[in-house]
Amino acid sequence: MNFDWNQYKGNLSWLSDRTIYVTRHGSHAYGTSLPTSDVDIRGICIAPKPYYLGFAHTFEQADQKEPDLCIFEIRKFLRLACDANPNVLELLYTVPEDHLLMTPLAQRLIDHRSLFLSRKAKHTFSGYAVSQLKRINTHYRWLKNPPTGAPTRGDFGLPERTVIPADQLAAANAAIKKRLDEWSWHELEDLAPPMRQAIQDEFYRRLTEITQWSGDQLDSKVWQSAANSLGFSTNFIEVLDKERQYTSRLREWQQYNEWKKTRNPARAELEEKFGYDTKHGMHLVRLLVMCREILEEGVVRVRRADAEKLLQIRAGAWDYFELVSWAEKQDKELEELVKTSSLPKQPHREKIDELCMAMVEASFLATWRGDEQP
Repeated sequence: MNFDWNQYKGNLSWLSDRTIYVTRHGSHAYGTSLPTSDVDIRGICIAPKPYYLGFAHTFEQADQKEPDLCIFEIRKFLRLACDANPNVLELLYTVPEDHLLMTPLAQRLIDHRSLFLSRKAKHTFSGYAVSQLKRINTHYRWLKNPPTGAPTRGDFGLPERTVIPADQLAAANAAIKKRLDEWSWHELEDLAPPMRQAIQDEFYRRLTEITQWSGDQLDSKVWQSAANSLGFSTNFIEVLDKERQYTSRLREWQQYNEWKKTRNPARAELEEKFGYDTKHGMHLVRLLVMCREILEEGVVRVRRADAEKLLQIRAGAWDYFELVSWAEKQDKELEELVKTSSLPKQPHREKIDELCMAMVEASFLATWRGDEQP
């Protein structure tokens, strides 16, 4: 493990001695690495007592770029694992061959890894996959039908300068945004963004079934409903909506140009050749298949038995339409599968909390005795 602990001397001079678990992650753990693949390493530590009992010291994680390494403080790790964050939950299921450091305390955590599995995996694994799919679809549209120029206000029937005072426009947009936030599961703000997005997407999907609205039309109708609920006049809402559409199109034009300017050359070559980033496509497939395995079998298979198939997808075995069709079908099936999964709706948080306290106390006791971390 080529980790430069010396860079953390000083305030974090304890990090080396108090790290309890280190494992390979990413493509090397999945079995899909190429000779050019980066090495990803992740770990868990238990900080010294002042970080838990005092207020002057805080620590959540330590990072290094070469190799790509992150050491999580145990409480942050457990919170992310409870939320079924794919990149964190997987760390509990890497194969022994990928374990670079395994202390008895870490083994205790691994022995209780089933406590973290819940139906929340549907929203996170599938949510991450859907976010990949949206990126793929956007880039495909830009490749096949790129924007030809910046939008003008006239394109949306707007005068060259807005007739609504800037402060009034900002206040109205802020009020509508606040109402939309209230409708967008504000009470779930502590969830990871992909999970929140997945829940919101599911809400919109069901609304679409009821109303037969679709795509941009649905977004526009929801926005207009929020504006109506605030008592704005029809004419005022119409102008606001045109301003919103113009701003949205301008933002996409700016994003398109930023994408062209900052594209990774290797990824750009894949997109030009296959119509989409096949590496993103490979991870999309992996996430959806793993999600099905978790819901059906209650297990996270990090080392992939289907690694050869995944590498073929990365090499372009599936065209864009095949990938999108497969992913949409899988996501719909997962929506039904999660209803019948034997997994609990939520992880066993109380038991995990007890496990956390026991591990931290054992670590403090070892320090007091002068032992190595157990």
